[in-house]
Amino acid sequence: MKFFKTLSKLIVIIIVFFALIKLSTILYLKSTDRLEIGTANNILLYDKDNNLYFEGNKSKEWTPLNKISKHIINSTIYTEDKHFYEHAGFDYLRILKASIINITSGDTSQGASTITQQYAKNLFLDFDKTWKRKWDEMWYTIRIEEDYTKDEILEGYLNTINYGHGMYGVENASQFYFGKSAKKLNLAEASMITGIPKSPSNYSPLVDFDTAKKRQLLVLESLVDNGIITEGQKNEAYNEKLNIVGKKVDGNLSTAMYYHDAVLKELETIDSIPKSLNDTKGLKIYTTFSESAQASLEKNINKSIPEDSKAQVSSVMMNPKNGAIIALVGGKNYSESSYNRVTDSKRQVGSTMKPYLYYAALENGFTSSTTFTSEKTTFSFENNVKYTPKNNNETYGNKPISMATAIAYSENIYAVKTHLFLGEDALINVAKRVGINSKLEKIPSLPLGTNEISITEMAAGYSAFANLGYKVVPHLITKVEDKDGNVLYEYKEQKKAVLNSDLCFILNNMLTATYDKDYVDYNYPTAVGIAPKMTHTYALKSGTTSTDNWNIGYTPDVLTAVWVGYDDNKELKTNEYKYSQNIWLNTMEDYLKDKDDKWYKVPDNMSTVLVNPITGRPAVDTDNKKKLMYFIKGTEPKDTDQVFDEKIGNAVAS
Repeated sequence: MKFFKTLSKLIVIIIVFFALIKLSTILYLKSTDRLEIGTANNILLYDKDNNLYFEGNKSKEWTPLNKISKHIINSTIYTEDKHFYEHAGFDYLRILKASIINITSGDTSQGASTITQQYAKNLFLDFDKTWKRKWDEMWYTIRIEEDYTKDEILEGYLNTINYGHGMYGVENASQFYFGKSAKKLNLAEASMITGIPKSPSNYSPLVDFDTAKKRQLLVLESLVDNGIITEGQKNEAYNEKLNIVGKKVDGNLSTAMYYHDAVLKELETIDSIPKSLNDTKGLKIYTTFSESAQASLEKNINKSIPEDSKAQVSSVMMNPKNGAIIALVGGKNYSESSYNRVTDSKRQVGSTMKPYLYYAALENGFTSSTTFTSEKTTFSFENNVKYTPKNNNETYGNKPISMATAIAYSENIYAVKTHLFLGEDALINVAKRVGINSKLEKIPSLPLGTNEISITEMAAGYSAFANLGYKVVPHLITKVEDKDGNVLYEYKEQKKAVLNSDLCFILNNMLTATYDKDYVDYNYPTAVGIAPKMTHTYALKSGTTSTDNWNIGYTPDVLTAVWVGYDDNKELKTNEYKYSQNIWLNTMEDYLKDKDDKWYKVPDNMSTVLVNPITGRPAVDTDNKKKLMYFIKGTEPKDTDQVFDEKIGNAVAS
């Protein structure tokens, strides 16, 4: 009993304290300018050509209160803040009740924020999560209440609140969920939408319909409890069948919201941006976004992955010369899942890891003609540890093959032999140099892509090959200005030479072997099936595990990386492995349509040799296949070159 008396006194003191602060603040505000909320949190996004492509607050969907259904208004008030029209920004009785419940229950699940407090948070305080923000939130709440009428506050709140799936504002949400204006929403629809903002990732009917219905019922019951509707009206609304559309009727790019979210995430990392957006009166963010690239990527994802498939996708298109991300898709359907697999996910990369290994090999004296024997092999280590990797479909040549052939077939045996021959640090060293920051384990299977890496890291890593040796930083933002045009941040290009340009040239040409019919022998190049559809020269590598499928390929001007798989690591079916490859090919072909086929200039210290592409040896008259391949002068292949297997003592054919 004593505890509760002490607690009650403490709460009363706190309430009195807040009341005194509010009173003194009101007196102070009489002498200050009106708080401007029309441009607060107004985020404008511009594409790479400085064209406006996204506008946040005060967009064309801003809807006056008299154009919003009374069901939305009532549902919002009696669910979020039933004393909205009576309090002056803070509901002290609600604060008291929530405090007692939280203390006695031992958790902090009970909230007491009013609509005005939530509006202040939405408008000014998106980024900061400190105690200072709590004080700022209180300050802005008081100012909003003093400067605006209740109807103006409610209208602003309904036009800026997050209803999930990138839909900010009630008009956007109404069009998205039900394909109609906010004015035409009935009770059933309004109560469903009202339930979403508390937790859009949980209460969206597109995410979990059953959970959304439970939340809708709570909204309806609050209306009954406050005498707004009858029990019969509640039941009728709850049982009404809802026709949920799940898309905007204006046909805008749905996947662009993944790009938008990634931009805001990058914005949070920029120290020069004020944490309170009230300090900027809104932001103008200039990005690397290309609407045509995004449209092509979205179109080919929709065309390649069946609508009823649960398989997911992530993809980035990047300018490899500077790391600018021109298109980004973090999932198949933003309306179904706003989880951004580009920024927030890492997956096993499969054989897309091998180019880092083969660059390390070139750096250590290998050439495209260097040979290991393709055969089933068991590797023996200390403590009687054995490792037996397998080629895809257990296809082996049982003969020496060149590095170029190993790349064409994505040979696992050749890769592991190379990895162990060089030492396990060699691959890791190259990967770290080009921008792979994820942890890489020193294990024999590392070149087979058993570690998890993000798609942006992989795109950055391959960009170093594409730009002939420079490490670049993936980025989406080039400049940020405040409302008045003052520059708050400007991206400074970060390029660092980390690789040898001549070796990158050789590797890039070897990566064309993945679709080259001249490499058809005991096996087929991994992408030879799509070669007839190619109108440009590409460096391309695929990566496959039981749960992940990758394709990363590039020209000197553009790089596209695509991953397809399941969020729950479900194994891919045979026919699903074509999704990633088709997305990659069709997107690249769309983007480069009507552009010249651009490839790399041959360096001065390079010589060409006519070789048998499978064996890597200089071609002879009896060879059925002959191909010109590039070598740094002095490293040309000879008939007497040694097969490297005999130099590895810990591997035996089995």
